[in-house]
Formats: sequence, structure tokens, C-alpha cells
Amino acid sequence: MPLTRGDRDPAEPGGPDAALEADASSGALFERHGDGLYRYALMILADHAAAEDAVQQAFANLVGRSRARLIRAPLDYLRRAVRNECYTLLRRRVRDIARISSNGLLVEPVSGDPDRPEERLSLDRALRALPAEQREVVHLKMYEGLTFREIAELIDVPPDTAASRYRYALAKLREALARRT
Repeated sequence: MPLTRGDRDPAEPGGPDAALEADASSGALFERHGDGLYRYALMILADHAAAEDAVQQAFANLVGRSRARLIRAPLDYLRRAVRNECYTLLRRRVRDIARISSNGLLVEPVSGDPDRPEERLSLDRALRALPAEQREVVHLKMYEGLTFREIAELIDVPPDTAASRYRYALAKLREALARRT
């Protein structure tokens, strides 16, 4: 006869309550941080479907971990997991990221004049032309509000490297946008 919920000690490791707690906490984490993690993955991958896959895989790995509840900083863990998934996907790609057909924009309208979509399109094209490492730092700095030290810890580079990637990216964006105007 199969065990039911009442047949085990709820505190027993691997018992049904442990799985329920992991699912509940990952669900709450997804509700709170899923959109931001998706935007982070999108900025790295420049591909909507691949970004969704990366976030989904990171959460699946979290739920699959037997000690998921012991993670002290779940958002930091998930950012690193999403980043790892993104770079795994980039390594698997055989086509050049610049030739990805556009499924939509990397930059979603936040504010500004909705009658000027050409500016958003220009920015989107300029972002897509950046190397993934530079797009990633731009996203973490501008959209996530992380410091260069936090970015450096996340992507495992010195803070000066994170800052220089950001500066190079902004210079390339300025140049690309100036050519389009």
C-alpha cells in the first residue's frame, strides 16, 4: 500500500512536507523575482524563448535540490544559476548571436513617448550588437541596480573588469545610437 501524507513524520528529510515546502518557497521566489530574472536572462541571451528556458531550468534545479531550504541568499543563488544556464545555452549555440531573428525587443517600454518606437528599436539593435558579457553588466547595473562589487561577485570577475565592461558597453551604445541619428 502506498504511503500517504500521514504515514511519515513530516519533519523527516525527503518526506512529503519537505517537497511541499520547497515547492512553496520556490513558487514565492518565482512570484517575487521571476520577471527580473527573465529580463536578466533576456539581456544575456537576446532571445525570449532561450531566456524563459534558462529561468525555468534554474528554478527546476532549485526545486530539485534536497537542501534548497538551506540556501541563505536565494536571489543571489538564482541569479548565479540563471547566469550559468544562459552561458551554457550560449556555448551550445552554433549560430552567431547577431543573426538571431527578433522575437521582440530586449528593452521593454518603461516610460517615455510611445509615439517614438524608433528610439526603442535603435536601442534594442545596439544592445543586441554588444557582446553578451557587456549586455549582462549593463543589465545588472541599470536594471537590477547592483554595484560593481556585487556584479563582480556574481559573474566572478574583479570589480574593475565589471566596471570596464560597463564603460565599454556604454561607449559602444553611444556610438551606435549616434550613427542612427
